[in-house]
This record gives sequence, structure tokens and C-alpha cells, in this order.
Amino acid sequence: MKRAVLACLLLAARSSFAEIHHAQGELAGEVTRSSVLLQSRLTATSGPVLDETGDIPGKAGEACFEWSESEDFAGAKRTDWLPAVAEHDFVVRLRLDGLKAGTRYHYRLVFGENRDQTQTGPVRSFKTLPEKGTLSFCMGSCMNYHAFMHGKANGGGPVTATEEDKRLGYPVFAAMTALKPDFFIGTGDIVYYDHPAKPAAQTLPELRRKWHEQFRFPRLIEFFARTPAYWSKDDHDFRFNDADLGGQKLPEPATGIEIFREQMPVFDLWDKTTPTYRTHRVHPHVQLWFTEGRDYRSPNKMPDGPEKSIWGKGQREWLQSTLKASDAAWKIIITPTPMVGPDRNSKVDNHTNLAGFKHEADSFFQWLRENGVKNVLTFCGDRHWQYHSVHPLGVEEFSVGALNDENAIRGEKPGGPKTTDPEGKIKQPYIYKEPTGGFLRVTVDDEAKLVLEHRDDHGVVLNTVEKTAK
Repeated sequence: MKRAVLACLLLAARSSFAEIHHAQGELAGEVTRSSVLLQSRLTATSGPVLDETGDIPGKAGEACFEWSESEDFAGAKRTDWLPAVAEHDFVVRLRLDGLKAGTRYHYRLVFGENRDQTQTGPVRSFKTLPEKGTLSFCMGSCMNYHAFMHGKANGGGPVTATEEDKRLGYPVFAAMTALKPDFFIGTGDIVYYDHPAKPAAQTLPELRRKWHEQFRFPRLIEFFARTPAYWSKDDHDFRFNDADLGGQKLPEPATGIEIFREQMPVFDLWDKTTPTYRTHRVHPHVQLWFTEGRDYRSPNKMPDGPEKSIWGKGQREWLQSTLKASDAAWKIIITPTPMVGPDRNSKVDNHTNLAGFKHEADSFFQWLRENGVKNVLTFCGDRHWQYHSVHPLGVEEFSVGALNDENAIRGEKPGGPKTTDPEGKIKQPYIYKEPTGGFLRVTVDDEAKLVLEHRDDHGVVLNTVEKTAK
């Protein structure tokens, strides 16, 4: 009789375990020398497979994180418990503070429908920012799920995804995993709400589904299992192509802002107000500025001039004051859209566009010169091709290109009659020869030597630039 009861209890426990999962793995975000945000999402299905609706439905429950400096979890600590609730899409996110600089920490999710019946997820890890030594990171943008999964070129790029790729995810993440970067930067367009266009995602469940399907791939889960990340949004993961704050077309601006904060570990889950523009000193010689390009912008079709802004007055003043105060050898602005280009002259939504926001970019570059703020670089997303360009006022820009082949395009060169630089004033030391997915890899050492590599989606180096701070 006792054996029968015990068997029933074990069967019930296993059944309960089988009903709750974390099919999207874990994410670590906003790592500093002493803190990090850890995130997961409780789900009703397991593994990377979508259910019959094409989604990964969430599941209510409770979770915490267990963490230690030791891979065997000797002396492990636990965070507080946090409920996974529908209001936050069953996402759980908790902050660790008081960490040691330059240290690799191991963590795992402890989760269940309640605290009395829990299971433990696989071991993940992250490394806090160093006080010295060599640091490397990778950057990517424009990750088009629909083009990748359905074999549709979104421009001039090749269609290369195999059936294995469609099961495992974008090959670029396997290439970056092999390099073991200290962190990753996603510069925007991480999902595409408006691809496919019919039907585009507009409702809350449709918008959330875009994030679920993207982050369930095994290659992404493996990469982010050891690589913390910093995230920005752009038009496609805000509302739709070239979106500003106007118009009645769904999703509404407030919805786009809210969902990005919900899905990406940038702030504490309950933080609804801290601006997404921010700065991190990631190395003694490198400081990063993450600009926000959608939340504060003027209407795209407003005539260009001193009053037209992507950043808004508050962000622009913050950017200038923090740049001026920094003593970092390299000051790198992470911008979701380009500031140097050139770009196509048909667009009006970025800092290079003649009828867009060019005045703000040019006046900002002039401000840098007048105030003696040197060694400023811009790393941009949005443009689906890789390039290295130099503005007439000397600011150098590196475009990371698109993460997947299907979303890459040939790009624009200075002097083109249909570009934002028809007179060829911009210098362009590099633009890739053929469209390819890929990423930018950056390395800095104790001598402030900066090495920048454009790589394709299999990790092959296409272009290398070495710079020494002056």
C-alpha cells in the first residue's frame, strides 16, 4: 500500500514537472563589474519546438536563480523567488549585486508551479566586466526570422538557410559562440513585427510571439547561456518600418516601448520609467553609450533643422555632458541607426538622410570638434550592409550589417547619385564586396589598442581595422 502511494506521488510530481518548462533558455543582461540582470520565461512546452499555434505559450509558476563562483555550485546563493505571471508574459528577471569584477559566475534557474515542487535548469554563466586585461565583444543587428525560415531574400542577400539551420537557428550564433566574447550587443531590429507584412503583428499576443519564436533556437540558447548582452531597439522591434511616434497604425508607440522593456533584460521588470539611453564603462579604456532612437524623436516628415531631433533635448544634453566628462581612451556610441552612412536618399528616418535628421548629426559632430572630445566612434545597426566610413568632420562609423544572409543587401557607396552623399564627401575605407550576414567583433587591450573585425555569418574575417588612441 505504501509503495502504491509513493508511486502515485512520484508520478504526480513527474507530471507536474512535465507541464512547466523554460523553453527559451536564460538571458543575462546589463552586466557591470558588480551586477547583472538574469532572466528566464516559464513555458508550457519544452525545447525549441513551437506548438500548433506557432508560439511558445507561457506558464504560471515561481522561479529563482541559484548562483556561485564555482561550476559545482559550492557555496551557492539564491535570489528571492519571483512569480511568473501573464501580466509580464511569464518572464522572471532578477538582479544580482555585490559581484567581483572580472569573474565568471555560474547560475541556473530553479522553477516550478510552486516552491514546493521545483526542478533545476542547466548551468549557465556570465563574466563580470574586468578592471584590466583584454576584452572582446560582438555586435549584430537586423535578424529577420521570416526571411530566414521561409527562404525569402529581404533585399539582395543570398538565401542560404538549410533545414538544419531552420531547426537550430542562425549560423552566425555558432560562429560567435566559438569566439567566446565577453558580451554581445544587439543594436536593434532583433525581431520584425511587420514581417511578413500580411499579417503584421499588431496585438499584444502577436507582438510577444515574435520574441518567443526568435529566442527558442538552440544556437541562441547556447550562445546566451554564457554570453551576457546589452540591447537596443529600432523601428521593426518598436512598431514598423521607419516608425516614429505618430499615426494610428498599430502597434501604438506605448505598446512598442513597453514590450521591449518586458522582453529584454535592460531594467528590472517593474521599472517602467528609466530612460533606455545609458552608458557603461566596459573597460578602463572603453566607454559605451547606448542611444535611444525611437522614444523621443520628432516626426520623420518634419522639415530638418535645429528643432528636429531623433534624441530629444534631454537625451542630447545627457550625451554631450557624459561624453565631455569621460576620460575613456575610446568613446563608442552604439546607435540603432547610422549617423555617417551614406544611405539611400529615399529615406527620411535617420541621421544621414537629407530630409531626415542630418542637421542633428552634423551639429553634434561639430560640437565634438569644438569641445575637444576625441576618439569618438559610432557603431550602428539598421543598415543591412557592413561598412567603415569617415565623416568629413572626422568621426568614424562601423556598420555591423545584418545577422542573417537573407536580410543582407549590397549597400551604398559615397558619391552615388541616389545616396545621402552624392558629392562623395564621405571617405569609405571598407564596404563588403558581396551581401552576407555577419557581425562586428571588437577587441581592446591594456594598451588601448582597438581591433575591429567585420566577419561573415560563419566567422570569416572580411575586414580588419586596428586603432591606437591618440
